[in-house]
Amino acid sequence: MTMKKLIKLRVDSLYGCAQRLRQPALPQPLVFMYFLLACIIVGWLAYAAYKRLATPNIARPRSPDPEKRTSGSSKFKTPDRVPGTWIPVAFKRPAAPPYPDWNVQTTKPLPYRPFKYGPYHITMGLRTMKWDEWIELDNQFPKFHADKTRRIEERGAKCCKTAPEAFDGACELLEEFCDYLPQRYPSLFRKTPVGMDNLLTGESFNITSRPLAEDPMQMASRMVQDDLAIMFEKPDGQYYLLAGSILLPGFWRLEDKFGMPLSEIHSSGNVPGFKSKLEKGMMNFFRRIQPNAPVLRNNYFMQVDDELAWSHSIGPEDSDGVTAKEGWFTAEKNKAIEHHWFRSERQSLRRLPRSGGVVFTIRTYFHPVVEVAQEPGVPGRLASAVRSWGDDVAKYKGRERYQDVLLEYLDNKHKEQLEKGLIVDEAREGMVPF
Repeated sequence: MTMKKLIKLRVDSLYGCAQRLRQPALPQPLVFMYFLLACIIVGWLAYAAYKRLATPNIARPRSPDPEKRTSGSSKFKTPDRVPGTWIPVAFKRPAAPPYPDWNVQTTKPLPYRPFKYGPYHITMGLRTMKWDEWIELDNQFPKFHADKTRRIEERGAKCCKTAPEAFDGACELLEEFCDYLPQRYPSLFRKTPVGMDNLLTGESFNITSRPLAEDPMQMASRMVQDDLAIMFEKPDGQYYLLAGSILLPGFWRLEDKFGMPLSEIHSSGNVPGFKSKLEKGMMNFFRRIQPNAPVLRNNYFMQVDDELAWSHSIGPEDSDGVTAKEGWFTAEKNKAIEHHWFRSERQSLRRLPRSGGVVFTIRTYFHPVVEVAQEPGVPGRLASAVRSWGDDVAKYKGRERYQDVLLEYLDNKHKEQLEKGLIVDEAREGMVPF
């Protein structure tokens, strides 16, 4: 570059600076505002960087998915064994602390509401269970106990039965109850050298005498509010229902399912999506579940009568399938909302370490819809869930018999809650199922 061109560039540069200097300066208050804003931004970024560096990067542990195979050392890993055989495991359930402030008169049922906005997905819906929370008792215990006692007197072996090969597993369940219940509910149960006493009803359970005073599953049913079932694996790799106390089922009978393999229990009941979406995962889960890895799941139904034990709206409990049949098609259509009840089950599953049986506990929560719909957010969420059922699920749950009355009522309650400011419609996606 020649000296002449260089001098020209310098002159042009100085001229440009002079032109910019001639532009009017920003007003003093505006300059101060920009300066203050810049300070705030820099200060916030510095604070955020400090917090990020100072806080340990500890991710919240996720519950393992019992439906998926895991690798490495895992409590869900299955030891190799021949189907139909079980080697007893030296596992003892951790001692349970007393339920905080539990009282048989005042402790209310937990408000399980296992439904949410959006599409309905057919899954097993398993989650890890805390050992302390295996059995849930509340102020409904006296009613459930009375209902069970009446059902045992009226129906006996139709509802409570143990196959000979499942006797040891049923007795193991009795042992587990007599260990757990006095720990968790010491104001209701007292452990004894031969079993335990119920301090409310005056019952004394002797689980060591032989023969037992009654069928072991029948005895176990008197101790809890849950219905009970134990599945055992046979050499074909299938799990069979060989011990059960099903006294308050609502919609099914033990005598119809007893002795069936797991797959037939579900397929005979026309469970939606069982073959296509559930069967493989369920079979794998039953093979893998270990004594130290209990799980929970919840479900829900609608019912158009107030009978906890058997929903008479779907037909007589003792129908023979020929002269008398049961099913949603027999239910009166669109009864008044006062006849609609919300029925939810909390099911726990765990493997017994000595016998290898897989125990279901099935606790039913049963409330009038008009009561549940008073809870903020519930009417809109429940209406969305009911509408989201596919045709197969809707048929299985009998929606056609009650949807008009139910959905109109829930929509009106949802609108009412919005108008009162009890909920914000835009926040509905964040509402949790429980």
